[in-house]
Amino acid sequence: MIHNGYWNYINGTLLNTWNVAWVILSEDGVEFYKKKSDQSPKGMIPLKGATLTSPCQDYSKRALVFKISTAKKQDHFFQASHVEEREMWVKDIKRAIQCLQGGKKFARKSTRRSIRLPETVNLSQLYIQMKDQEEGVKEQRVEQDNKAFNYCFTGVNVVDWLISKDKARNRPEALMLGTGLLNEGFLQPAGDTSKEGAHSAEKSVLLDQTDAIYYFADSGFFCEGYSSDEDVLLKEEFRGNIVKQGCLLKQGHRIKNWKVRKFILRDDPAYLHYYDPTKEDDPLGSIHLRTSVVSAVDYLPDAKKYDVEGNLFEIITSDETHYYFQAATAEERKEWIKAIQTVSKSGK
Repeated sequence: MIHNGYWNYINGTLLNTWNVAWVILSEDGVEFYKKKSDQSPKGMIPLKGATLTSPCQDYSKRALVFKISTAKKQDHFFQASHVEEREMWVKDIKRAIQCLQGGKKFARKSTRRSIRLPETVNLSQLYIQMKDQEEGVKEQRVEQDNKAFNYCFTGVNVVDWLISKDKARNRPEALMLGTGLLNEGFLQPAGDTSKEGAHSAEKSVLLDQTDAIYYFADSGFFCEGYSSDEDVLLKEEFRGNIVKQGCLLKQGHRIKNWKVRKFILRDDPAYLHYYDPTKEDDPLGSIHLRTSVVSAVDYLPDAKKYDVEGNLFEIITSDETHYYFQAATAEERKEWIKAIQTVSKSGK
């Protein structure tokens, strides 16, 4: 087994409904299960002779989608919960496909830089550097067309930063890097100008213009002044920076069943929002984390009848409301607990 985790999945050749599945990546295929505790997979996608497309634009209203096309021309679509998750899976699936083609055993290889620009650049690492609070691209408030865009920056800001940090020798090279970041989903277009550029047929989709507005994919971006655009988040509780996101099992309040939900943890204000991962709707609910208590738990009285065991944790809010969750692994539970503890102490 190379990877496992909950994913939003759709088989494009059989149905048109997104479903959450427990997915396992092995050396020769991708197995998917209805739930983690199932003993046999619901299906298997063979990787021999397959191709992978990322990012995939077949579902224009969904972000972070990639597609696996099998040798028999069957398309399978997966939607990640965040950029880093997609990049990690895409990298290893591509590696597994290459190993199968060459008759080799899967083994992760470290990324090495060469002297040629396209090969020296690690977009994931570049994105991390761009987001650095001290040395990165400065997020700002930009007013345009009676709207106020918060936690964003312009195309000119991106190009200037890439050149100033010696990531590019000139503006054309910087535009190429910026376009790569945009195509991979690290940067998102915010205003009409940048969105038109992102959807144009031109080679450079990132625009070196002061009126082209962009934001980091996991930032606290929101826009004031209108509410029709799908990117707009007007509520105060959405204004914090995204600290962590991913899928967890959550126990319902009234009906004590367990369902997979996508969670987004934000700081200042400290909120944990949860969504139906099969839909692109507003959150199903939110948990205000200020002064809350989070801890690992070993057992829940009614958990076993729902086949829920292991990697459980609990959040108790300031008003004594109890929430129960299950992570995919012990390490993932540890990461969530640590992140929530930090946010609950520092966020308002």
